[in-house]
Amino acid sequence: MTERPGKDTHRRRKAYSLGLSAESYAAWYLRLTGWRILKQRYKTKAGEIDLIAKKRKTVAFVEVKARKTRQAALEAVTPASQKRIVRAAKIFVSEHPKAGFFTLRFDVIVIRPWALPERIVSAFEANG
Repeated sequence: MTERPGKDTHRRRKAYSLGLSAESYAAWYLRLTGWRILKQRYKTKAGEIDLIAKKRKTVAFVEVKARKTRQAALEAVTPASQKRIVRAAKIFVSEHPKAGFFTLRFDVIVIRPWALPERIVSAFEANG
C-alpha cells in the first residue's frame, strides 16, 4: 500500500496545531486557578518547557499532553522527556536566579476531549 505524498507532513502539522491549542487551553486553566504564566513554549538548547507558571512561592514547570486518556498522556511523559524538561528548568533558574528561592516542581496537565484539564502536581522529580 502506498501512502500519498505529504500525508506524514499533514499529520505532523495537525499534531503541532493540537499541541499549541492544548498549551493555550492549559495556560487559560492555570490563570483561572490563580497562576501567572511566566513563559510559554520556553526554548533552550536542552529542550523546551511548555509552560512555566508561578503562584505565591511556587514555580511550576508544566508539560502539557493532549491525549484521549489520562494513562496515554502520562505514558507520553517519558524518562527522556523528563530529563529534557529538568535540564531546561535548570537553564531557566540559572537565567532567573530569584526562581531558586521558590519551591520548584514539575507538573503535567492532561488535556482530554470533553473534559476539564487535569493537573498532576509534582508528576516527577528533578533527581539530581
